[in-house]
Amino acid sequence: MEVLRRERYTHPDPRIQRRIEVLLLKDENLPHGQIARIAGVSDDSVTNYIRMYLAEGLQSVMTIKNSGPASELDKHKSDIKEYFLKNPPRTVSEAIAVIKRITNVVRAPTQVRRFLGRIGMKRMKVGMIPAKADPKIQQEFKEQKLEPKIEEAKLGKRILLFVDAAHFVQGAYLGMLWLFTRLCVRGPSGRKRLNVLGALNAVTHELTTVVNDTYINAQSVCELLAAISKRYAGHPITIVLDNAKYQRCALVQQLAIEFGIELLFLPSYSPNLNLIERLWKFVKKECLYSKHYSTFAEFSASILQCLQETGTKHKSALDSLLTLSFQSFAETEILAA
Repeated sequence: MEVLRRERYTHPDPRIQRRIEVLLLKDENLPHGQIARIAGVSDDSVTNYIRMYLAEGLQSVMTIKNSGPASELDKHKSDIKEYFLKNPPRTVSEAIAVIKRITNVVRAPTQVRRFLGRIGMKRMKVGMIPAKADPKIQQEFKEQKLEPKIEEAKLGKRILLFVDAAHFVQGAYLGMLWLFTRLCVRGPSGRKRLNVLGALNAVTHELTTVVNDTYINAQSVCELLAAISKRYAGHPITIVLDNAKYQRCALVQQLAIEFGIELLFLPSYSPNLNLIERLWKFVKKECLYSKHYSTFAEFSASILQCLQETGTKHKSALDSLLTLSFQSFAETEILAA
């Protein structure tokens, strides 16, 4: 059942998805007629899928046995896969042209799209890492310094906080909407910004903030350290933060020593290892994208309300988003020039 629930909507073949739906509904002890109506299949299909599972197990349910001739493209599967591993196509049309060049086989877009799915490919957005990021140094930091602190935090032996500043400029944040015709967001006049210096608890997702509409500096960080020290008094505290000058200056480091707070500085160009970065993206998506605020007061209020509701209204979404799994990059996963 665990495998079926995981594959219910993610399996690339809709025929397998229907089979999974039938088995999950059967597990709820629904009658076959009702299962057929919900899954959109015939009564006979419901019976066949259940018999297949009982006779041959899960593997038979998850496999489509082709009664027709094998695809001509399958004969060239290894060559095509090897080429696309190094040169991923941007579009199906590009994939068609490449396949024709490699195999001299021409197929329609639908057939090529299915073939790409069969060899394990799916359309994904390309990610970005800073140009000077060093994957090896990031991996060493994660394994040797970050993960031991995470384990202590999970066991309640340490407070682990991720710190970063977000600068929300009152501008047009353009997002995606389901529309009948294209709409535009009116851009505000001026460039006022709301600055939020935040400390996110890695385990509880509690948020401690310092907010202003001027700028973040070393004094702001000292103010945050004082708030953290008061909030988590009596506990060992580690703060993970980047190498911004106002965070690494002598004033901040001396105050951290006085408060007994450990500062754990990330490797250069490593936003992917700072958990709070995901929170800032969530806030922009939740209350800024495709929305217009007439005044800076309305703009600021929306952001601050979203931050105040991280432990209530948005708790479920953030618990799924703020997992302690961090993306790291192997050289093979970085697109070549």
